[in-house]
Formats: sequence, C-alpha cells, structure tokens
Amino acid sequence: MEYLTAANRQARVVVTGASGFVAQALIRSLAANDSVEVCAASRSIGLALPDGVSSVSVGDLGPETDWAEALDGVDVVVHCAARVHMMSAGRDDEALYRRINVDGTLRLARTARSNGCRRFIYLSSIKVNGERTVPGCPFSPNDPPRPVDAYGRSKLMAEQGLLALAHETGLEVVIIRPPLVYGPGVKANFRRMAHMACRGWPLPLGRIHNQRSLVNIENLVHLIVTCLDHPMAPGHVFLVSDGQDVSTSELLRKTAHALSCRIRLLPVPAGVLVWVARMVGKSALADRLCGNLQVDISPTQEVLNWRPPLTLDEGLRRFATQDAEFGGHD
Repeated sequence: MEYLTAANRQARVVVTGASGFVAQALIRSLAANDSVEVCAASRSIGLALPDGVSSVSVGDLGPETDWAEALDGVDVVVHCAARVHMMSAGRDDEALYRRINVDGTLRLARTARSNGCRRFIYLSSIKVNGERTVPGCPFSPNDPPRPVDAYGRSKLMAEQGLLALAHETGLEVVIIRPPLVYGPGVKANFRRMAHMACRGWPLPLGRIHNQRSLVNIENLVHLIVTCLDHPMAPGHVFLVSDGQDVSTSELLRKTAHALSCRIRLLPVPAGVLVWVARMVGKSALADRLCGNLQVDISPTQEVLNWRPPLTLDEGLRRFATQDAEFGGHD
C-alpha cells in the first residue's frame, strides 16, 4: 500500500455495504493485512466484524447520506453498497435505482475526494454489458453497454458519473463488473441451484449446452485487493470470472459432485424448456438456465498481471466444505 499512503502509517480503506456477501468477505481479507486500517460502513449498527475493524452506520444510501465520519482520513473506498437487482422490479423502481445506485454513489465519491481519498473502487455488474452473449463471443470491457433493466441502467449511469468525476478531480476510479458470484454464505440463485443439485429430483436440464461465466468470492476479493494499490488499475473497467465457463448442466453436475450428492438430469432439449417457460411466464428463468453469458477476462489479466487463485472446481469444493448449510454434507 506504499503507492497510496505515506510509509509511516496504514492505508485507511472504507468498505460500504458492509453487511453484504461480497463486502463481508472483503473485510475479512483486509482485516488480516497489517498495512490496512479497515472501516466497515453499513446502513445500521450491530454487525459482527473481525477484530481491529471499525464500523460506522451511515443510514440509507442516497444523495443526502452523511459520510463525514466514515470518510475521515480515507485513502481508498470500495463501494459495494447498492440497491440490488430484483426480478420483480417494475418501471416505477427506475427512480429508486437511480437515487440509490447513481445519486448515492456520486455523493459518496465526491465526499470521499473532498476528504482526500485517492482511489475509488466501484463494484458494478456484468448487467451493464447486457443479459446474454452470442456463443464464442464473450463480453469485453470495451463493448458498447446494453443494459436491459433499471438495475443495469443505474449501474451504467453510476460508472459514467464516476469516470466524469475522475476526469474532473483526479480521483482514481476503478470499475469491476462481476457476473454471478458464489461461495460460502451466498444466497439467491446459486444457493437455489445447490439445493436443486442435492434434492435428488429428476431435473430436465441434461441437454443444455450453453456457456456461462461465474466467479468465486475468493477470486473476486483477490481482484479487489489487487486493485487497492496497483498503479495500472485506475481508469479501467475490469471483467472478472473463474476463467472457466460451464454449461448449466455441467455446473449442476460439478456442484453435486462437490457436495457428494447424486443428481438426475433428464435429456430434455433446451428449445423445449424455453418454449414451456414462455408458456408459463418464466422466460427470464429460461434465459438464465439456457442462455449464454460469457466474459473475457484477458484484459484484466494483462493490465494487472492477475490470475484467479481458485479454479471453478476448487471454488465449488470450498463452497461445499465451508458453507454453514452444506459444509460437511455426506
């Protein structure tokens, strides 16, 4: 961290959204680093945090959030807080996404810069690129953005605002767009998939030959930590994954194997699944199960000389052995 701070003191890193899955893992990693002083900023108080990590409650994220206490003496902000993607979100939510994810983010970044912050790492989303890729044509950081929902649009607007602020003030902005993140403690889609893999029910998912990228939480945290002080990181958008794309069928088999479960996948053609899903109003679910979403991490690797520490199989084994619900399953 010598690049960011004087040699005679620790670098002060503020992590927002401290109760979230990614932020919690990042805070645990940073807490083990003697050269870093970590402050966990969250909406409310009472978080269980590692020894030596300070905390501050900032209330709801928005254009009026008071960041003064959290940002005192800050060197780096890692902004994980956001209004997250929700499948049920309607058009009326557009303004709320913008208030939290755009106006709230830019308020934080401006305040951070005025408090002497040198670097701002923004956890964005692959949804800025879009929802699906053509086989063999993964998303790259230089592709024209094509978000399709309010969440993706709000993330794109926040990125654009941050890059404009960087040009105006010299703030070092780093943007990271992860796809689906998994690991011990994860919720939502990956946990539902793990339950599917373990129940032993016959699933009509044996003939899905799509390709999807995902990223283990340890790999994502490793990239964030790399970006804390890497001199080449500012000004870049980084895509991240485990570096191994898999089909839905293969992912289910690998997950079941890691969990020591037997899985039954019926060879139903993907086209049939998509047709049935549309008939029952589940097109979005079919897109996630059958569609392609690949990311190209080679620019990330080249700029940062970075490689994912864990393979997909290693990441799934960590999930199987360390998750509180699935750990020790036999």
